[in-house]
Amino acid sequence: MTRVLVTGVGGPAGVAVLRSLLRRPGVEVYAADMDGWAAGLYLVPTDRRRLVPPGAEPGFAQAIGELCAVDRIDVLFSTVDAELLPLADTREDLRTAGTTLAAPATETLRLCLDKAALAARCAPSVRVPETRVLDGSAAEADWRFPVIVKPRSGSGSRGVRQVPDRDTLRALAPDPTLIVQELLPGEEYSVDVLADASGRVVTAVPRTRSRVDSGVSIAGMTVRDHDLEQAASATAEAIGLVGVANVQLRRDVAGRPALLEVNPRFPGALPLTIAAGADLPALALDLALGRPLPARLPFHEIAGVRFLEDVFCPPGEILRSAYAAHQEEP
Repeated sequence: MTRVLVTGVGGPAGVAVLRSLLRRPGVEVYAADMDGWAAGLYLVPTDRRRLVPPGAEPGFAQAIGELCAVDRIDVLFSTVDAELLPLADTREDLRTAGTTLAAPATETLRLCLDKAALAARCAPSVRVPETRVLDGSAAEADWRFPVIVKPRSGSGSRGVRQVPDRDTLRALAPDPTLIVQELLPGEEYSVDVLADASGRVVTAVPRTRSRVDSGVSIAGMTVRDHDLEQAASATAEAIGLVGVANVQLRRDVAGRPALLEVNPRFPGALPLTIAAGADLPALALDLALGRPLPARLPFHEIAGVRFLEDVFCPPGEILRSAYAAHQEEP
């Protein structure tokens, strides 16, 4: 029996990973979150539910390591951006204790979490929009307005704004945590990618983002498009990806796919990719366990819409967390 721990099960990605692995024979799934109201906790039996500190807390990685040791976890899946680097920094300690972290290498994570560094690394391999750190010279570059200003790190469209003209850009104070980027006018796509231990891309599944809520796609369809698949695969190779990542692309004025960002984790819209025939959590588990992966995994085109789903349990089963802010009493 393989024991797997999934963290961040209050989010759509965590729930999707849980649902995939719960269908897998021979796998015992544990669920963890900082919030006792996280819905994914109640998709597993009561003895496999765990409360953990927030990923940004200094003691997070140590707490997860101790939890994995006590529960004899074989494979650890994190679905939260803030958890990725702290866990990656303890990868060898986890491995020594018998737990494999199913996440890309630390160098890949750091690259993906810095959009300026990502653009510089990938520019020789794939079309990348003009990108500059918001310093004293950025406003004087040869921009075609409007442009986009957004955080160098972060995801889910948080902090992204459109700047209409040069005067407005000049009025912004220099800020090394922000980048200025060429605005791409075409349709946006997410491509869910998995690369094996040698860095070979096993599958790249493009999907549209037809409806988006809080940065998460809630309606869309998978599309078979060679240019999108090729751009995402080239990006994965450029960043040295091993494991799962979500590559976001947008078409430029000429219709070419251009790189926006890479989320080095499972995406919130993962159920659509799984429904299309690419069960990324199952593949990632095989990768973590050293099992062979297919040379290339095909997928089919399918559309999907998301809806709110309820999870019910007795009130006494709700876990009380000291970490979740603004938690209500049941």
